[in-house]
Amino acid sequence: AHHGRDLTLASVPREDPETYAMLRKGDSLGVFQVESRAQMNMLPRMKPACFYDLAIQVAIVRPGPIQGDMVHPYLRRRQGREPVSFPSPDPAHGPPDELQQVLGKTLGVPLFQEQAMKLAIVAAKFTPSEANRLRRSMATFRRVGGMHAFWDKLVGGMVARGYERDFAERCFRQIEGFGSYGFPESHAIAFARLVWVSSYLKCRYPAHFAAALLNAQPMGFYAPAQIVRDAQEHGVTVLGVDVNASGWDNGIERVTDQPLPFR
Repeated sequence: AHHGRDLTLASVPREDPETYAMLRKGDSLGVFQVESRAQMNMLPRMKPACFYDLAIQVAIVRPGPIQGDMVHPYLRRRQGREPVSFPSPDPAHGPPDELQQVLGKTLGVPLFQEQAMKLAIVAAKFTPSEANRLRRSMATFRRVGGMHAFWDKLVGGMVARGYERDFAERCFRQIEGFGSYGFPESHAIAFARLVWVSSYLKCRYPAHFAAALLNAQPMGFYAPAQIVRDAQEHGVTVLGVDVNASGWDNGIERVTDQPLPFR
């Protein structure tokens, strides 16, 4: 209304360097999914630069990837401190790049449930129904459990096809971590869209973003006073309550030659 822009989830610009720069600093108070202290600490280490990075950002700060020891290997590879490698099966059992096709987008580290299923099918020759049972065992919200039942099938299947046992066991432990809550890629991508939209609004329209957060209270990690202080640190003027000027909700007021304040 103040800028003549009719933004929707679909029409928010898909790329904006300043928004990514904001996120890389961990400046994400109030941003959907990445406002926790853990996410704020991870953002400068991840340094997201494209949309898929946001999907990884959403998924990696979860108990599954953390307990499955996926976080540090991924970060080392992303930061260039560890080579990205894709072990191969024996040439008699499959092409040398079969794992690159499964794990290429995440630098050889399985971060999503779909990758765990595909890894089992490609590297250990699970049938689709076996991979689906593996998926169900990872569905911790159903309390199904039973990942240990797949040890022989997964590790044994990979070793039989020429993979090193140490690598096969590490894959199993990583997949086992999903039982402690890991994300499907489709879920992470859907969340990443909302991360991007809210990040863009915070970066480009900090007064509107702060007013909207306050109008949606109670929610999120932060008290209204913290949201107000964050807005002020981003150059927004915050006016006090005024019986003659204030409405029920926080709103935006136009003041000449100043950033748009809200009351």
